[in-house]
Amino acid sequence: MATGLYGVGMGGTAISAFTTVPLVNSVGNAAPFVLTAIALVLYAVVAWLFMHNAPTWTPSRKNIVAQSLAVMKLKVTWQACYLYALSFGGYVAFSVFLPTMLQNWYGLEAADASFRMAGFVIVAVIMRPLGGTLSDRLGAATTLQLSYIAVAVSAAVLAFQPALMPIGTLVYIVMAAGLGLGSGAVFALVAQTSDPSVVGSVTGFVGAAGGLGGFVPPLIMAAIHADSGSYSLGIILLLLATLGAIVVTYFVARGARASAQEPRLASR
Repeated sequence: MATGLYGVGMGGTAISAFTTVPLVNSVGNAAPFVLTAIALVLYAVVAWLFMHNAPTWTPSRKNIVAQSLAVMKLKVTWQACYLYALSFGGYVAFSVFLPTMLQNWYGLEAADASFRMAGFVIVAVIMRPLGGTLSDRLGAATTLQLSYIAVAVSAAVLAFQPALMPIGTLVYIVMAAGLGLGSGAVFALVAQTSDPSVVGSVTGFVGAAGGLGGFVPPLIMAAIHADSGSYSLGIILLLLATLGAIVVTYFVARGARASAQEPRLASR
């Protein structure tokens, strides 16, 4: 459910990338904001009229503060936060910063850079539900390892600032696919490694980490470019963070296997 909702949000990013620049050029700077406000009001009305709780749903009676503190003590919470900050946060960061990066690195016009960013987003959007599906078939940890390998290889190539056509474009597409795949698999990992009673709480922390992961990298990339005139160091930092995610995913998977074996050993 969470994967589907976040996937819709990612799709909205693609739509905005295709429409914002034309709206600004044809109507004015305020047009995208006015249109967004109207869409939000319409959604609020539709949600109020048609969205209702399930008949069997009952509110939790647990103390929110106590439950949040308990979830913060779980190792898997912080492991999943790191993984999602890289996957979804990396997607958000690139969707925000990629047009600027393409303009500065390759001299593209703003409209051209925005359309290329939209293509990046569309690939990530398509791959996100596939990440959830593969997690059901192969396991979330295996899917995440595949996604992070794709991101790591892409980052290693981008650090050398390859020509945009064809190598650079292909590498950006592979990175988008890896980030989208990982974004869909992290929540599956939470479901597979957390007690059902705390999945919602863990997911809340993980979603927040994804937002933070999308906020910080553009600031770092801008500072690095201002200081050095290149984004290569920032891409190398992404590579190192991705290698760290591969290691974290390995330990999460090993911990899950050990937990699964304990009941069987106890029953002998």
